Amino acid sequence: MALSEAKCKNTKPQSKTQRLFDGGGLYLEVTPAGGKYWKLKYRYLNKEKKLSMGAYPIFSLAEARLKREEAKRLLAEGQDPCQAKQEEKRQRLFDAENTFGSIAMEWHKHNQVKWSKNHSRTVERRLEQDVLPYLARKPLVDLKAPDIIHVVKKIEDRGAYDVARRALQYINQIYDYAYCHGVVNENPVPRLKGILKTAPKKHQPCIDLKDLPEFLSVFRKNDARLFPQSMLAMELLMLTFVRTSELIKATWDEFDLEEKVWLIPAKRMKMKKDHIVPLSDRALEIVKELKAMNGHRTYVFPSKTNPRNHMSNNTILSALRRMGYANVMTGHGFRSLAMSGIVEKLGYPEGIPDRQLAHTKKSSVMAAYNRAEFLDQRAKMMQDWADYLKDIELNNAKKA
Repeated sequence: MALSEAKCKNTKPQSKTQRLFDGGGLYLEVTPAGGKYWKLKYRYLNKEKKLSMGAYPIFSLAEARLKREEAKRLLAEGQDPCQAKQEEKRQRLFDAENTFGSIAMEWHKHNQVKWSKNHSRTVERRLEQDVLPYLARKPLVDLKAPDIIHVVKKIEDRGAYDVARRALQYINQIYDYAYCHGVVNENPVPRLKGILKTAPKKHQPCIDLKDLPEFLSVFRKNDARLFPQSMLAMELLMLTFVRTSELIKATWDEFDLEEKVWLIPAKRMKMKKDHIVPLSDRALEIVKELKAMNGHRTYVFPSKTNPRNHMSNNTILSALRRMGYANVMTGHGFRSLAMSGIVEKLGYPEGIPDRQLAHTKKSSVMAAYNRAEFLDQRAKMMQDWADYLKDIELNNAKKA
């Protein structure tokens, strides 16, 4: 006779253990101490076995019957319910141990060997500040898309668009690492593509071409009393339009004065590729002047306070500020200025100055300029740009 909920509830303990059968091998075991436990008797590979299925009334009669049907389904599939239960327990322990934080640290350690020290520290710091406080203790298998979205949106909400994008990249890579090590069965991050806003473009302050004559006039008068090295640094930046960081970290071994080129190694370039900068006659004169000043130093532009180090990144900005161009012009602005001048005033196609700016190739048209003779075209362009600046200064002198 099948059990009823009333019988399960009202059966009192006796001196011996009682078994109240429900059918299909399911029974409620009532101990002399008053405990009531669901059991299932079944046969697997011709052996009688018992499966513990929890205590009553934590699990009701209806719930125990559902567990019985699940066990029968496993038996029909050729599985042992006891072994399945043990495996489930092991999996729960495994999942509990493999939290997002523990896997993130494993992933970080795994990648340290191929990262630079600075990049490794940056990744670790960003995880500790923006991701781990919210996800570290959660088992990776329990994380859902909304959990991840919540984290990256908090970063985005403070306007740190690039940091939010990189955080999502880190989470994606951590999931991929976990998948490869059997911790999770899927990575939900690829489905979140487009969840973050596109960062608003921020253009570096830059004067217009029409303002270039006045800028060069102010520069040459030097009423701001800039140091000679700062003057030469800014002029070389105008002539070569490299990035400020590429300029101030230049070392003497990068220059070939006979060939009139400056080879910036890949490790110092944003795109991680060697970059050749042809030197105009005036740029070559500046480099030789700097050689006379600082040739005994490692850096072309050594720091005034610590000559073993390079010039500060703020030197150019400070010089521009003293000239009266604060928030109007930056070191990076010389790149935009040269691009506009070379295309609009000198008539060069965009591909040539764009290549000299060390940008990625944006189209097959620009890629076509990457031929052997292109370096000669760039060298001519750099000289034409230097001559254009010199002509402006000559006209300034005539007007004065």
